[in-house]
Amino acid sequence: MAELKLNDLDYLEMPGLNVMLAHDFYPEGHQGGVGIIQNGLRIATNGDLRLEPSPGQWSPVPAVGERTFDREHQEILVRMSYPDDSKNRRGFNPIDYPEMSFAYTLKVRAENRSFHIVAELEDPLPKEWAGVVGLNLEFFPGYLFGKTYLMDSQSGIFPRQANGPGTMQSGEYRIQPLAVGRRLTVAPESDRQRITLEAVGSEPLQLIDGRGRHNNGWFVVRTLVEAGADRVEWLVTPHPIDGWMSEPTIQVSQVGYHPDQRKVAVLELDAHDERDEPIVIFRIGDKGMRAARIGSPEVWGRFLRYRYLRYEFTDLVEPGMYVARYAGTESAPFKIDEDVFERHVWQPTLETFL
Repeated sequence: MAELKLNDLDYLEMPGLNVMLAHDFYPEGHQGGVGIIQNGLRIATNGDLRLEPSPGQWSPVPAVGERTFDREHQEILVRMSYPDDSKNRRGFNPIDYPEMSFAYTLKVRAENRSFHIVAELEDPLPKEWAGVVGLNLEFFPGYLFGKTYLMDSQSGIFPRQANGPGTMQSGEYRIQPLAVGRRLTVAPESDRQRITLEAVGSEPLQLIDGRGRHNNGWFVVRTLVEAGADRVEWLVTPHPIDGWMSEPTIQVSQVGYHPDQRKVAVLELDAHDERDEPIVIFRIGDKGMRAARIGSPEVWGRFLRYRYLRYEFTDLVEPGMYVARYAGTESAPFKIDEDVFERHVWQPTLETFL
């Protein structure tokens, strides 16, 4: 049975699962920290120490250091620190950091088909910062609406609307967790999305609806760092489907093609998809579709999580509407004609948006 391993692209991988650490960093857009892509869905991101239970767009974020690796122990490490002096009260939208300063190492370590998330502080957390610093992981709400969660003996449904719970304290709305416990299973009924998180230390997991404070918030799992503690740790057990591969994606021009221009379709495949199948370009007519071209795509190579093929059909010049099909997947319809640049190209920007 396949196990989670550190690959040559410097993230943890097995069929149906990718676990990344600081491969990109845009926490305002829910990108950064630990990210989990399970069975083709980016289910969770922003796994990191944060100063709020439900961070918003301009909330304090750490400064990100260099990513390093321990291949013997199948571990990825990044040094982080607060505050980020490049953002603290600087720039067009300055971030107001509290008067606190600390550094830590964020780690992900593979263990068979599970992995650990560990935040190790360089110094124990001062007592006055207790209840402020916590390990967060954000789950995309759109995949979870109407699905269930299990937290120890508690259970519930991820709500479509942000219905709390919350309380007013000193004139400020404070979010309360949906559930608190040691072991959380998200979407247990879904083979594609099921994932379990376990608190390793003494502080429990909290499941929070982050939309209660910010309309762009996600569901958040959080564990506070105790006063005097220098680490917080989770064991995460995903559910990658054995043999899972993403479906092919076919990219063609959304504008369409002038008959005389170069025409290339790009095929994005799972990195483990080694199929060698023909691509068919169909012309759409009033009686359905007929094959206008059949050919073999050329291998372009691998980039990040995917393998890419290319198919050139520049010699296809007959005006009309077309679709491309590969391995049972079809592209969006596209047009070949001399009039493709006359409407619906620059006009939506100039005449509608501007």
